[in-house]
Amino acid sequence: MFKKILVAIDDGDTNKNILHEAISLALATDAQLTLTHVVPPFTEIYPEPGFIAAHGYHPTIHGETTMKYYMERLDALEQKGIELLQSFANKAQARGVKAEIVQATGSPGFMICKVASGREVDLILIGRHGRTGLSELFLGSVSNYVLHHAPCSVLTVQGPHQDVTDSLVMEAASM
Repeated sequence: MFKKILVAIDDGDTNKNILHEAISLALATDAQLTLTHVVPPFTEIYPEPGFIAAHGYHPTIHGETTMKYYMERLDALEQKGIELLQSFANKAQARGVKAEIVQATGSPGFMICKVASGREVDLILIGRHGRTGLSELFLGSVSNYVLHHAPCSVLTVQGPHQDVTDSLVMEAASM
């Protein structure tokens, strides 16, 4: 059955559901978990245009300020990811499940598939936020990418259900 399960962890609402499912499955199949978090690529954490405008422009200072901001943000994201992974590994180990942690940097879907291939996992467990239509088109879908490119089976765990009318009301209220 499954001996190695990669569990894709992000900073979303589905993490507790995913971890619960992963531990249950690992206990049932005597599998080891590879808890994986991907730090987004440079383009996703690059300073917003307003940051650069607010700090003025100078040919040498601009580049230094931008790079310092980027490095601080990257370090913070990496640290947050490691802490999240370690807390989840501790929870799995407390239940008697072997767990290792892996953090990667890059495009989340691609890196999840790459880690799965490199670690020769039998199953990828990943959350699904339930985006459809335009929101999936513009925001992308990591789970969709993984489903189509994974080197092994993929099990998706649905995130908290949100009615379409609820999301439209929330978007309208925030405008």
